[in-house]
Amino acid sequence: MKTKTLTTKLGREIKFSELGFGSAPLGNMHRVISEEECRATIQAVLDSGVSYFDTAPFYGHGLSEIRLGKILREQQRESFLLSSKIGRLLEPCIKNEDDSGIFIDVPKVNIKFDYSYDGVMQSLEDSYKRLGMDSIDIVYIHDVDIFTHGSVEASEIRIQEVMAGGYRALDELRKSGTIKAFGAGVNNWETCQRLTDLGHFDCFLLAGRYTLLEQEALNSFLPICERDGIGIILGGPYNSGILATGPKPGAKYNYKEAPQDILDRVAAIDKVCQSHNVSLANAALRFPLCHSSVVSVIPGGKSVEEVKRNRAMMDTKIPDSLWSDLKSEDLLHPDAP
Repeated sequence: MKTKTLTTKLGREIKFSELGFGSAPLGNMHRVISEEECRATIQAVLDSGVSYFDTAPFYGHGLSEIRLGKILREQQRESFLLSSKIGRLLEPCIKNEDDSGIFIDVPKVNIKFDYSYDGVMQSLEDSYKRLGMDSIDIVYIHDVDIFTHGSVEASEIRIQEVMAGGYRALDELRKSGTIKAFGAGVNNWETCQRLTDLGHFDCFLLAGRYTLLEQEALNSFLPICERDGIGIILGGPYNSGILATGPKPGAKYNYKEAPQDILDRVAAIDKVCQSHNVSLANAALRFPLCHSSVVSVIPGGKSVEEVKRNRAMMDTKIPDSLWSDLKSEDLLHPDAP
């Protein structure tokens, strides 16, 4: 497995496997996964040479961290890179008042947003306990975006909460060496760009906003990352599924049924891919890594089969002519590397 190296603001070098593992599915996202299936999936990831794992308290209301930690504890600590997130505190309760409907049959909790100094410290302490580990390499500020909070104004309030407290906690942890790096994990590049104006971030986990379908981040945000040496971990390279399944009826885009204009655009992209004997999914998985700032792509493998398929695609050669033909058809940003 190829790796890419990120040099942090403090000069530390962090090696990412180009293919990482997003562990939201381990939290019973959309469907229940048995303990046996969970273990088999993570073992397949390890066997494939992937060494970067991402999780979060929100994923399965702690279940993802619990399951991932159980297996990673059996590995040599220096053999893998681990990230988790802060921003939500999970409070046990009898009735699940904050069930988003995404996760099924998970621990009952009340979820409290907390981006304060104390909230960060408490969140990490809780994550250590769930993981059964005493170290997390990278910490992301989770979901300070409009997708989660509903408006630009509400997002800005959360960002200010972070900068007034949580950022200081993360900076102290980075300086002490408790964590190697920190950034934010969000669903839009605009929030990342806003954060670059306010602090010194090492990396961002950007979900679905630099893909074969969307490249607006090239206009301003990614040039900032190149200039400042900020790493991008690209989550959701399939834009919720449509870039893996193709433009079939009911295909998902941004967690919803894809509108006709997206179906048409994906069909056009797929046609060009087919002309180069490259699958749409393969092109989608590999495209983000062409950019120098993208250090890893982390699709969420839901099964052993998906893990093996993603790994196999990383070894397939993609001809440069595919990208140039997509540009000539006005299906790819002209500045895309």
